[in-house]
Amino acid sequence: MRKLEGKRYWLVGASDGLGAALAHKLSRSGVEVVVSARSEDKLKELVEELPGRASYVTVDVSDNDSVIEARKQVGEIDGVVHLAGVYWPFGAKEWDADQANAMADINFTGTMRVMGQVVPDMVAKDDGHIVITSSLTGFRGLPGSIGYTASKAATMSLAECMYADLRKTGVEVQVVNPGFIKTQLTEKNDFKMPFLMETDEAAQHVIDHMRSDSFKKSFPYAFSLVFRLSQFLPDWLYFRIFS
Repeated sequence: MRKLEGKRYWLVGASDGLGAALAHKLSRSGVEVVVSARSEDKLKELVEELPGRASYVTVDVSDNDSVIEARKQVGEIDGVVHLAGVYWPFGAKEWDADQANAMADINFTGTMRVMGQVVPDMVAKDDGHIVITSSLTGFRGLPGSIGYTASKAATMSLAECMYADLRKTGVEVQVVNPGFIKTQLTEKNDFKMPFLMETDEAAQHVIDHMRSDSFKKSFPYAFSLVFRLSQFLPDWLYFRIFS
């Protein structure tokens, strides 16, 4: 079991939703948190609500200079949890170039920008804890999810590559793959969302995983089986079912 108490974590994408819920749980557990996102007002309000030591630094993960400056302001950390992401539901027949590019740039490339400022420092001192947020959608291509699913698949692959490179070092890498969480992002969906979770429930899954020694956690468990088992289906059957 990994000890989190007394550590200092940087939460990127924590102004609301899952990130804010996780900040509350970590703060109550004795973790000093530094929360980051674009909205200074939301971050300030969140920090005032947290029971433990907390601070905020604004960042725009789509802007490399902003990420570099934020990393300097954050200072020494024991770990980072990357949660920043955007979402618009549409498929290839309704392609919105601006929204698709934003999902790729923020969800995936934004993660790369943050990792580029965090990983070298952790490797140099051979110590650190990295948690990347992907999604159940990242396991295989889905209809009506051009930008989001592709960006989360790339994010999951990034976490796997990092784990492969760093698993025998002092830098520990984990990835979480949540299903549907009740946030302002999923409010955009006009379809029934199975196993829809509240943010507090999802945050508990994340912190439980952070305390563990395992690499990947996909949740909720029953729903995750659908996505994980789909990887073993031949293309003709998979697309007949999921399209």
